[in-house]
Amino acid sequence: MEILIVEDEPEIAQLIQLYLEKEGFSCRVCRDGINALHVFQEQKPDLIILDLMIPGLDGLEVCARIRQKPGVKDPYILMLTARGEELDRIIGLSTGADDYMVKPFSPKELVARVRALLRRTLRQGGQTESYRTSHFVVDVDQRSAQRSLEGHWEPLDLTTLEFDLLSTFMSYPGRVWNRTQLIDKLWGSDFFGDERVVDTHIARLRKKIEPDPASPTFVKTVIGVGYKFEDGAS
Repeated sequence: MEILIVEDEPEIAQLIQLYLEKEGFSCRVCRDGINALHVFQEQKPDLIILDLMIPGLDGLEVCARIRQKPGVKDPYILMLTARGEELDRIIGLSTGADDYMVKPFSPKELVARVRALLRRTLRQGGQTESYRTSHFVVDVDQRSAQRSLEGHWEPLDLTTLEFDLLSTFMSYPGRVWNRTQLIDKLWGSDFFGDERVVDTHIARLRKKIEPDPASPTFVKTVIGVGYKFEDGAS
């Protein structure tokens, strides 16, 4: 597994690299946001550890640009910051980060979170399921999804998490999922982050599949409980 560490403080970058390489990961370090984007395109890492406050382009902008690149390998992103305010955490997750850690942090916990994120990729192996409803087709084996819009099928450009979320919903249409169940399904039981990461990824998925994301037709909120997917059988 290839990991890109984007951190401008040499001591922290070296510490992260040391712990990850002890666990068998291959690491590369960048000190600024502009160089990080170049290395991302060249290296195509499996996961990026991204500091929020870096020179050039900050972590939020780097994260947003990576998520806007269709067709490029979609890495997991673990965001680091010295800030602990709730607003910064929400902004980080809304730009596409998969997890969030506040400095100072335990290197062992960081390694555990990295493993939890990458384990989601390993869990996909061997699946051959496909799901179809009136407006959607998902092929888990091919990692492809399509939506029918006014009778015409079009491919959906989904991130790894968005695809996993949609396929989970389509595997049990009508089932109500709470945050804990979705986290266990997508991240695993050893997830350490904020449960509200689910809400941000639901919002991003709705923007890509709903005719009107503000009034969702397919991914509906069940107040006080969670979310469910509804679409007629094909």
